[in-house]
Amino acid sequence: MSDELNIITELVQENMDKAINHLEAELVKVRAGKANPNLVDGIVVDYYGTPTPISQIGNISVSDARTLTIQPWEKNMLQPIERAIIAANIGINPQNDGNMIRLFMPPLTEERRRELVKRSQGEGEHSKVAIRNIRRDANKDAETEEKDKSISEDDLKSTKEEIQELTKKFEDRCTEAAKAKEAEVMNE
Repeated sequence: MSDELNIITELVQENMDKAINHLEAELVKVRAGKANPNLVDGIVVDYYGTPTPISQIGNISVSDARTLTIQPWEKNMLQPIERAIIAANIGINPQNDGNMIRLFMPPLTEERRRELVKRSQGEGEHSKVAIRNIRRDANKDAETEEKDKSISEDDLKSTKEEIQELTKKFEDRCTEAAKAKEAEVMNE
C-alpha cells in the first residue's frame, strides 16, 4: 500500500480515537447520582468579564457520596458561580452558605434514570455519526488518490475495507461505552 493510503488510514484511526475520547468525556458528565467534580467541568463563570471555568476560580471537592462543594478563592465570586450553575441547567440547585456552594445530588427517580439513559444513548449515536463522517471523508480521499492515478483499484478496495473495519470497531466501542453508562445509571 502507498504512503498516501497509510496516511489516510492513520488519520482515520486518530480521528476515530478523538471521537471515542469525546464520547467518554461527555458520558462522564451524565451524572449517575454520585457527586463527581466533572459534573461542573463545562460550566463557565463570568470572571471580571472573562468566561472562566469554575475549576479555575475555586476549589471543587466531593465532601460525601452525594455532595459536591465549590469553594471560590474570592468570596465575591459566590453569586456568579451560583448563577452559572443555575444557567447550566444540570438539574441541581446550588446552596450558597456565604462561604461555599454545595451541590446536593438528589436520589435518582426512575424517570430521571430513563432520561439519563436516553442522553447517554444520544451521545453514543452522535459519536457514531462522527465516526461515519470520518469514514466518508477518508473514502473520498482514497477515491481522489485513485483518480489521480497514484494508487490502483485493488489498493483502493483494500483501503476502503480497512476503513470499514476501523469504523465497525469504533462503532462497537461507542455502543459498549453507552451500555456501560446505562448499566451504571440504572444500578445506582
